Amino acid sequence: MSALLDALTLGAGYNAALVAVGAGLLGFSAGSAGSFLFLRKRALVSDAVAHATLPGVGIAFMAMVALGGDGRNLAGLLAGSALSAWIGLLALEWITRRTRLSEDAAIGAVLSVFFGLGIVLLTVIQTMGAGRQAGLEDFLLGATAGMLWSDAMLIAGGGALVLAILWLLRRPLTLVAFDPDYAAAAGYDVRRIDLAAMGLGMAVTVIGLKLVGLVLIVALLIIPPVTARFWTERTNRMVWTAGALGAVSGYVGAAISATAPGLPTGPLIVLTAAALFALSLLFAPARGLASALRRHRRFQHRVHRRQGLLSLARGEVIHDAFTLRVLRAEGLIRPDGVATEAGRAAAAKEARDERRWDVARAVHQDTALAGRYDGLTPIEDVFTPDEIAEFDRRIGPPHAAGGHA
Repeated sequence: MSALLDALTLGAGYNAALVAVGAGLLGFSAGSAGSFLFLRKRALVSDAVAHATLPGVGIAFMAMVALGGDGRNLAGLLAGSALSAWIGLLALEWITRRTRLSEDAAIGAVLSVFFGLGIVLLTVIQTMGAGRQAGLEDFLLGATAGMLWSDAMLIAGGGALVLAILWLLRRPLTLVAFDPDYAAAAGYDVRRIDLAAMGLGMAVTVIGLKLVGLVLIVALLIIPPVTARFWTERTNRMVWTAGALGAVSGYVGAAISATAPGLPTGPLIVLTAAALFALSLLFAPARGLASALRRHRRFQHRVHRRQGLLSLARGEVIHDAFTLRVLRAEGLIRPDGVATEAGRAAAAKEARDERRWDVARAVHQDTALAGRYDGLTPIEDVFTPDEIAEFDRRIGPPHAAGGHA
């Protein structure tokens, strides 16, 4: 734990600190950029784009070697991967727009073809005299051991540029994500905005290749936005929450990797993001499973309480054990099943509310009104006191509820 604390506080050495900061910056830009792909229901487009980068890496390496340069120059490799990814993105968009193939089929086609071509090129490179020590396989799963200051600056600069463009395009991106037809009617070029969103994802993919690898960079584009969705209903908050979650995933995953040098950084970053997703899935206050179970339990409690009170009002015997537990817990019946004074009063009100709703539907003759009554919403939340008094006048004086369960 002390080693992990040192890594988290940037005290585990220069390289570990550099990798942690770089991974955090990458995670922030990836989470933010991936949000609009997720909202547009095009999260897996980033998978096709990531796999489309591999041929560009191979071609860039061979071109630089043929020109007498260093084939491992990172800027050249990233430029090649960016060009290849853009070609893959245009191919995906063309197939989707010009053929009858669905988008998922187009993603599968682009992903498999480009990835297969990339593997072939990497195999050819390994047979070259200059290719045996190229280390291009690091682009598949990422490698951080030799990360330089210039690499961190590339990630920081590229991420900052992505975030700046994202901020400038946030309104049209949001509009297209939720209502592309309205966006088109409002004069926006939906196709170009979609390409811009996918282009931002492509940019994050390219700058994150060396650190996380093309196989795992997709996770940083998808998992943080999905996780952020559990915590908010607003787009702006979701984008920045996704960025923060991506940053935490990158930073903590890299710190864990620094304490266990034998474990790869990229997979640990992804596993950290997955852990945050699992925690959000379980414990997010509005959309988590625990919250859903609590809401279901409260709903179940209200249903049994209502049915029990109506049974008390009609003098019926209650057989359901859960209903009896609910009424006993609220002090509405005694252990022997006899209604208490509070129980008789609550039962009388529940029965009268049923009659009030009958009168309300007859008075208003509004079919939509019936849909507002779920049997659980208090009538006081729907009608004013004057209206309820009018219903009571039509019903007549109240009657006492039954006393036994």
